[in-house]
Amino acid sequence: MAGLLEQAKQFVSDTVASMAKPEATVTDVDLKSIALGSVTYNAKVNVSNPYSTPIPIGEIRYVLKSSGSEIGTGKIPDPGSLKASGDTLLDVEIKVPHSILVSLVKDIAVDWDIDYELQVNLVVDLPLIGDISIPVSSKGEIKLPSLTDFF
Repeated sequence: MAGLLEQAKQFVSDTVASMAKPEATVTDVDLKSIALGSVTYNAKVNVSNPYSTPIPIGEIRYVLKSSGSEIGTGKIPDPGSLKASGDTLLDVEIKVPHSILVSLVKDIAVDWDIDYELQVNLVVDLPLIGDISIPVSSKGEIKLPSLTDFF
């Protein structure tokens, strides 16, 4: 009897492992706004849902790094659902205090941009399986606005 139970567990495990899962990519990271105490960046994350039913997103967790240091972290609870059988574009807003940007002066002074690494973790609730995490990361440069961008 124990052998039959182990076979059933292995079958379920193999079936779940071979199922198609949602996939995500970061398509863009850009400056959104500048306020007195912080700068807000907007990351666009495209998520493909292979299932014919919408999937609820439990939360989005993110970490923005530059020069090896974390400059922005946070989470967005209950941001909505993934569209059925298609792509959903999610906006992830990241606030970075000006005090942290000052520590990046050396990087900014060289080429007037911030070299970044963004790590995003989407937690989705798949029926019958439960919560799964979809990790996605991206590296690139965020160009900073110049005076000509304001006038």
